[in-house]
Amino acid sequence: MANYNDDFVDISSTEDVDKAYGKDNRGPQPKKKKNKGLGRRIFVLVLSLIMLLVGSGLLYYYNILDSMTFKELDPAPVTATTNVSETTTYSIASGGATLLSSDNVLNILLFGQDSPATEQDHGRSDTTILLSIDNVNKKLKLTSFQRDTYVSIPGHGDNKINSAFTFGGERLSIDTIETNFGIKVDKYATVDFSSFRQVIEALGGVDIELTLEEIKYINAQIDVNDQTDVTSFLTYDPSKEKQMVHLDGYQALWYARDRGEESLGGNPEYSFSGDDWDRTSRQRNLIETIIKSLREKASLTELVAIANRIGPLVTTNLKKGDITFLVSNIMTYINYDMEEMSLPTQDRWAYGTTSDGQSVISITDWDGVRTDVAKFIYEDSVSGGSSKSSSTTAPTTVGVQ
Repeated sequence: MANYNDDFVDISSTEDVDKAYGKDNRGPQPKKKKNKGLGRRIFVLVLSLIMLLVGSGLLYYYNILDSMTFKELDPAPVTATTNVSETTTYSIASGGATLLSSDNVLNILLFGQDSPATEQDHGRSDTTILLSIDNVNKKLKLTSFQRDTYVSIPGHGDNKINSAFTFGGERLSIDTIETNFGIKVDKYATVDFSSFRQVIEALGGVDIELTLEEIKYINAQIDVNDQTDVTSFLTYDPSKEKQMVHLDGYQALWYARDRGEESLGGNPEYSFSGDDWDRTSRQRNLIETIIKSLREKASLTELVAIANRIGPLVTTNLKKGDITFLVSNIMTYINYDMEEMSLPTQDRWAYGTTSDGQSVISITDWDGVRTDVAKFIYEDSVSGGSSKSSSTTAPTTVGVQ
């Protein structure tokens, strides 16, 4: 009879052995011992593989975080803040003296620079959009600020809102928006336009529905700027007013900057209607289209790979813990409904001219505008506000254009 130990595999119960010896003629059988040693070794091996994969993933993930440019801002001015999460409703203070915030809504101010910042120059912000992640109503909200809106810039008097970025970069821009609109900005992220092209390329381009005039505008810009060596003209069906096209980085940038042009490049054949309202609408549409595309196509692995390419192009004060939290919830966020708003809101502004001849957007009903943006971002958490009072001095107007 063979000796049994932990390293011996007992085959005496197999059918072949039973046939040869008979089940009942084998005599007493020793009790089998569980192969605990082998089980432990398999468990340790599997655990080691899991730890290796997780460790590699974390290392890869933190390499992404380290690739981003982190720029902490100077401390914000001390301003009274009301957390709307703590109360059912909040009456909006006239004049925007109190900033509204919520534990359930994250407000990230997105800047698009048309020139990179230097040690001497903050550059210029051509695009300012507030992204609000509303975890109460399960929505992503985009609020555009018209760059010619005439506002009070802390320490610099009254000027166009995009001048705040030129004067003091992200810090002063955030202070300006908080001071004038009464909404607490939690974080920011900045991308310059050269990086914007690379962001679109990292996404593999974007499929979007454009009008015939928008397609012609993009082609005209490519022609006027002699960019046929880096991109190509869009092909289109002239019989269709709207059609789906695929945009690369250069083409998407021209779409995002399209506010119409008369005699583009001095060519009267290249004349397009439009204004800054149209441009901000296109910018929001582009962001929404990208999010919808990611929602339909991207897996978590693909999103992390995209983040790896985009990371070096972004400057932000989002810390590693913030980004880790956002990434861990990204598959939830991209499935939120999307809504958009452009400020100032309808019937609360007029075109005006300042004393030094600047053409600006003059807000005629500041309390109404603050009410509109507060209710858009926080919905039922806020109430009140007047629609017919102006608590901030408007620019000197020569006439409504």
